[in-house]
Amino acid sequence: MSSEIQLSLFDDSNPNQKELIPTDAKIPILHGTYANMTELAQHCNQCHRCELGDTRTHAVVGRGNLQALIMIVGEAPGQNEDETGLPFVGKSGQLLEKILASVNLSTETDVYIANINKCRPPNNRVPTTDEMTACKPYLSEQIRLVDPKIILLTGATALKGLTGDKRAITKIRGQWIEWEGRLCMPIFHPSYLLRNPSKEKGSPKWLMWQDIQAVRAKFDEIQNK
Repeated sequence: MSSEIQLSLFDDSNPNQKELIPTDAKIPILHGTYANMTELAQHCNQCHRCELGDTRTHAVVGRGNLQALIMIVGEAPGQNEDETGLPFVGKSGQLLEKILASVNLSTETDVYIANINKCRPPNNRVPTTDEMTACKPYLSEQIRLVDPKIILLTGATALKGLTGDKRAITKIRGQWIEWEGRLCMPIFHPSYLLRNPSKEKGSPKWLMWQDIQAVRAKFDEIQNK
């Protein structure tokens, strides 16, 4: 490879480099690549940085307030999400909306929702490390564009995919952790709550109620600064 070609790989002004982002996971998505979410979504819908792009119906980029104080990060789209192009719209999404509403939070005004992976893994399996690595730069740009003060990580895959933390969600849920200058809280995924319907003290649903109240308190604290 000539020195000129090597240098061109580091040239941010190279227009072809940005155009090639959806084609190869080895092409970096640099901080500040996208001017807005529409531009990012166009790339996601063209993307084949991993093999999930071969089987998707729609890329699932995000929904909610683009200037939200809170961002919720999930794992990957399921069937309903793949069909609609929107995250958290199935039973898990309906429960998530109820959880937010219980403390007067709304995806229209207070929350933006995205996933680690934008395309549905076959049979709703957990995304592989390579798939998460290929897609994570899109999420990083979403976080930059929305600029949330609070990030809620739903489940162990979201926790690991964004922060690299491999701890079990049962060990770390409800705890505030700092990641790149932002407050993050790992919480149970709504699908886990659907599988554990008990509301008794100490149950997952009871713990989620404690966690979402803590989130609301932190939300109010930040708003009142």
